[in-house]
Amino acid sequence: MSIDSPPQDENIDESLYSRQLYVLGKEAMLKMANSNVLIVGLKGLGIEIAKNVALAGVKSLSIYDPVPVTLQDLSSQFFLSESDIGKARADASLEKLSELNQYVPISVVSQLDEDTISRFQVIVTTETPLTKQLEINEYTHTHGIKFINADLKGLFGQVFVDFGDKFTVYDPNGEEPHTGIVSDIEKNGTVTMLDDNRHGLEDGEHVKFSEVKGIEKLNDGTVFKIKVLGPYAFQLLDFDPSWGKYEKGGIYTQVKVPVDIKFEKLSKQLAAPEYLYSDFAKFDRPPQLHLGFQALDAFQQKNGSLPRPHNDEDAAQLVSITEHLAKSSPSILGDEKVNADLIKELSYGARGDLPASNAFFGGLVAQEVLKACSGKFTPLKQFLYFDSLESLPEGKEYVRTAETCKPINSRYDNQIAVFGLEFQKKIANLNVFLVGSGAIGCEMLKNWAMMGLGSGPSDLRMLERISLKWLLRLSLL
Repeated sequence: MSIDSPPQDENIDESLYSRQLYVLGKEAMLKMANSNVLIVGLKGLGIEIAKNVALAGVKSLSIYDPVPVTLQDLSSQFFLSESDIGKARADASLEKLSELNQYVPISVVSQLDEDTISRFQVIVTTETPLTKQLEINEYTHTHGIKFINADLKGLFGQVFVDFGDKFTVYDPNGEEPHTGIVSDIEKNGTVTMLDDNRHGLEDGEHVKFSEVKGIEKLNDGTVFKIKVLGPYAFQLLDFDPSWGKYEKGGIYTQVKVPVDIKFEKLSKQLAAPEYLYSDFAKFDRPPQLHLGFQALDAFQQKNGSLPRPHNDEDAAQLVSITEHLAKSSPSILGDEKVNADLIKELSYGARGDLPASNAFFGGLVAQEVLKACSGKFTPLKQFLYFDSLESLPEGKEYVRTAETCKPINSRYDNQIAVFGLEFQKKIANLNVFLVGSGAIGCEMLKNWAMMGLGSGPSDLRMLERISLKWLLRLSLL
């Protein structure tokens, strides 16, 4: 069996990408350097993905978001400032995004038609209506373009991945190949490890051998598929006893063989989803959220906006829409009923836009982009649903109601929508000392600053005055 991958002949700056090269390898980096990526939607999640992809070193990055900047966008969009209010989000983000990596040209696209989409190898959509997702994915799936959709609503998240009918994974886990010393090889092809050392292999993986005495055929570089019999033994599936009798010696080495994965398009996956479970303690939630996120989209299309923070009337409407979807697609929940309490929580915080959630999901989705470009690591297949309801504050002082979660016309409104005003005041009065401001430290500082940590109660009053000034200015336009 021969193992080949597309040849690459371009150079990369190894001093700039040294840490990334250690994880991905040069071949994967070269493939990324030939990929053009488009990101749709430049709110908090979209800009996190764009930032990470730009730093990773793709060939080019394009962004699309003509929606005007609002004061609430400043809650998590770290490349925006008050002076950008009223400008298109993509245009306002372009200059600072372009400063991240001189090797990655970044541009703004003005429309999402087929001619534009056809220029990219990977397309990521955020803040995109379901009908538009379906339209884009129909084209990308047909034309071999990788498609990812990501969405965050407060403490709830969704990712969908479609890399086409045939996507080749060259290295499923990025680990160094396992190797070990052979103790015995039986006539049926069973290989035993020396001194009870674990082989670390899994069913269906491949190995090759060297230095085997008695079965010289094994030393010619042939790659064998294996069946694991236990932690200390595996069987060669294509072994022939006529090759000889084992005498002594032998070293096995794992060989990573490319694997083809088939993805289905969004229209099919909506009806029959395949989930990647992020938390087995919440095993029942992905089907509920699969319907809940569709219900949110239907609610927004019907009402022109997402449910109001902690509004019981809107929450009841979202539960009703979810129940209707469950009846229309009975295979999604099976014998289970709609979890009204869970869907209500989805509704209560639907307008939430949290810096920490965006940072986490932005990193996750950016990694899927790199997988799409390089074929390194196993991609997400196909829906991932996530929630962090355990992050909600406890205590009587943090009771969440429509009154305590309503907007106060500040940059923190999208955080107040989830946690309430009293919790925001608590954050504002914290004093935190951070040691180390490298890659992780800078992320922490960025997220804390966006959250308003340590800003003081006066910051909220000041922002209320600023927002009132902008409201007055916009009303005069």
